[in-house]
Amino acid sequence: MNQTMEIKVDRQPSEEHLNRLGVFSWGIWTKEVSEFPWMYDEAETCYFLEGDVVVTPAGGEPVQMGKGDLVTFPAGMSCTWNIRKDVKKHYQFG
Repeated sequence: MNQTMEIKVDRQPSEEHLNRLGVFSWGIWTKEVSEFPWMYDEAETCYFLEGDVVVTPAGGEPVQMGKGDLVTFPAGMSCTWNIRKDVKKHYQFG
């Protein structure tokens, strides 16, 4: 498997872009301050309504994300989530 395990962060995307993606009709996930390992079986795109998080891919550099960010996680990535401020986000798999 040779694809790059890169987390893509779009800081403060326009509302027009979010509406085009249909972000506001996606499910909502919330989580309190915590730290836990996670594995993405399939790609996930999410939009943070609240929160401050540092996600560290296995063998990679930590990536900070939070309120107002549109983030894409690649399929097959193992990582650690460190939630520093309670998270509320829209999400969609695939």
